Amino acid sequence: MTEDKRDKRHQPRWPMRVLRAVAVAVLLDTLVQAALAGLFVTGDLNLLTWHAANASVLSTLTVLETVAALVVWRRLAAPGWPAAASAALVALVSVQQGLGEARMLAGHMPLGMAIFGCATALAYWALTHRTGTARQAGQSVAGVAE
Repeated sequence: MTEDKRDKRHQPRWPMRVLRAVAVAVLLDTLVQAALAGLFVTGDLNLLTWHAANASVLSTLTVLETVAALVVWRRLAAPGWPAAASAALVALVSVQQGLGEARMLAGHMPLGMAIFGCATALAYWALTHRTGTARQAGQSVAGVAE
């Protein structure tokens, strides 16, 4: 057995587990943000304070997701697009916070839906991606290039 094959089989699993947990937390917190916004719009003005506070939580979670995606990309040789998408999500959430604080709802609401879509895509990828499988890099199950 070659050194490369042994390395793939014995890769640490913690980076992917951390990314999965953080990606799900980002997705759930994005849903909480939407619920708080919806309840605020229906007339519960106190929830605006909760919505603003939770924006900071979401911002922190997206930074953690980016760090986790970078570790998965570099240590597990996973695709780089989730790290780039996570970094873009950090920027989107920052812009979203600014629009919300400025009460520019015409941009704030659609951007919130885009953030939810991006968070969903990242969580889906994190939960379905498998690292170190036999079919990566164009190899068959027997390890022979196809």
